[in-house]
Amino acid sequence: MQAFHADSFTIELPSGHSFPMPKYRLLREAIALAEPGIRVREAPAASAGELALVHEPAYIAAVAEGALSPAQQREIGLPWSPRLAERARRSVGATIAAGRAALGEGVAANLAGGTHHAFPGRGSGYCVFNDVAVATRLMQAEAHRCRRGLLRVLVIDLDVHQGNGTAAIFRDDPTVFTLSLHGARNFPARKEPGDLDVDLPDGCGDADYLAALDAALAETWRRHGDRLPALAFYLAGADPHEGDRLGRLKLSFDGLAARDRRVFDALHARRIPVAVAMAGGYGRVITDTVAVHQRTLCEALRSWRAWTARTPAGGCGT
Repeated sequence: MQAFHADSFTIELPSGHSFPMPKYRLLREAIALAEPGIRVREAPAASAGELALVHEPAYIAAVAEGALSPAQQREIGLPWSPRLAERARRSVGATIAAGRAALGEGVAANLAGGTHHAFPGRGSGYCVFNDVAVATRLMQAEAHRCRRGLLRVLVIDLDVHQGNGTAAIFRDDPTVFTLSLHGARNFPARKEPGDLDVDLPDGCGDADYLAALDAALAETWRRHGDRLPALAFYLAGADPHEGDRLGRLKLSFDGLAARDRRVFDALHARRIPVAVAMAGGYGRVITDTVAVHQRTLCEALRSWRAWTARTPAGGCGT
């Protein structure tokens, strides 16, 4: 299974900052030691033209040139630097690469990504560019260029925070369906309506969460009928974990693994390729967050093996 990373491009943060920059390197190192079936490669950077499929040119230029205002930087929550700009481009590039690999092999991953709070003209909540939105638009454009017709996309967002940027970008777009399970009282305070939003109460544990997920997936398939999406992006946030500082839910390690297994199995059963992004995770103990992400990737690898046992790799023109 192919996975893509951009953890060479770290940024300096003030002491005590809540963004867990080391987790990306730790996850890549853990995968290298424990999961030889995952082929990890450094992500390419998304081009300005690719970013412009979703983002406003003036905003792209401001990020590239260090022209973000202090207010814009505060909303993002990360100080601007050339490395921040490069990391943001490569995080998008990793999801683009994972999307292409998933279409060929069934399952692929970005070891970061899931930056779902970014809007076309602004970033927010540690998100500079919206990687899933850009990758969706590019995969649709490439499918059209290959004469495959309309590529319908499903976004399954199981980060504990609602993907408000993604929901806003795809509002009223029948080619993209957004499903989100998130904390009702968590960030962002103002939710953007998606196609299917499930608000969860503080303290929600394994049984209630998995029941809500089962119901949401069943409703997703019901709404699609026989017009199933041809690609899914799965934001597998670690922040619903009971040890997360920002999550406010109470899922166990096993509950999160069961969540991932349900998603991958449901997609595989319907022959929908999936690119998975790690999204959020802010554990009080950083190795707990890494462990949640690693188990997500184990479930992804299991699904990829099932895919590759049945489906040859394909490409444009196949």
